[in-house]
Amino acid sequence: MSFLGSLWRGGAQKFDFDSGGAGGASYVVELTKRNPVVSLTKQGAAAGHLRVNLSWQMRTSDFGERGGQRTGSLLRHPGRLFKPEIVQAQGPAVVNVDLDLACMYELKDGTKGVVQPLGNFLGDLNGAPFVKLSGDDRFGSGSGETLYVNLDHRDDIKRLLIFVYIYDGTPAFDRTHAVVTLYPSAGPRVEVKLDERAPQARSCAVFMLENGKDGLTVRREVKYVYGFQAELDRLYGWGLQWGRGYKSKV
Repeated sequence: MSFLGSLWRGGAQKFDFDSGGAGGASYVVELTKRNPVVSLTKQGAAAGHLRVNLSWQMRTSDFGERGGQRTGSLLRHPGRLFKPEIVQAQGPAVVNVDLDLACMYELKDGTKGVVQPLGNFLGDLNGAPFVKLSGDDRFGSGSGETLYVNLDHRDDIKRLLIFVYIYDGTPAFDRTHAVVTLYPSAGPRVEVKLDERAPQARSCAVFMLENGKDGLTVRREVKYVYGFQAELDRLYGWGLQWGRGYKSKV
């Protein structure tokens, strides 16, 4: 059975409509714990540019959700309309958070490093490490942040760890609607949602791209840690030296 056929049987595949195309349907494959791996080689996407996008937003607190629950409750119990609602403190109405998309890389010649907004390590698409960060989104805009990987140089790449960290703000991944989406040169888009509750976690390893005996594969990780890059480094054995960094004020 083909790769896509196995995903259909597993139920992890979704449908979407690509408004930027000719109106035809396009596929979105969500990587889950039950279906954690896709093969870029098998779907003919082991060349060209792989685009990796992080989208997120500052999400309102539970006020909206509670308001929706109250509306439904009033429909069932209209008498409650005349009773004052007990208001409890919910913390800030908006989660002020700045998420950053980043990548640790290891090349076949042993070169290791990081591509990230901190330190202005934005990478290079046509030279090592063949990974380029488009910029830094501090406000959760619609376009988010994007990494580009030049898979025409796949023979130079050993592994890439794509991760997201909360540079500033409330450590609450599950309240930011954060989604990391891969756009291969062929085949379906691949989506990883960061919606698990991980109180106080400040970083998350999202997926690993590896160049092994079976070609290029993408494996879902979604491992939350309470520290930053150095803790992810120890978890995956990268062996880099880390120091504290800051962004310039907007």
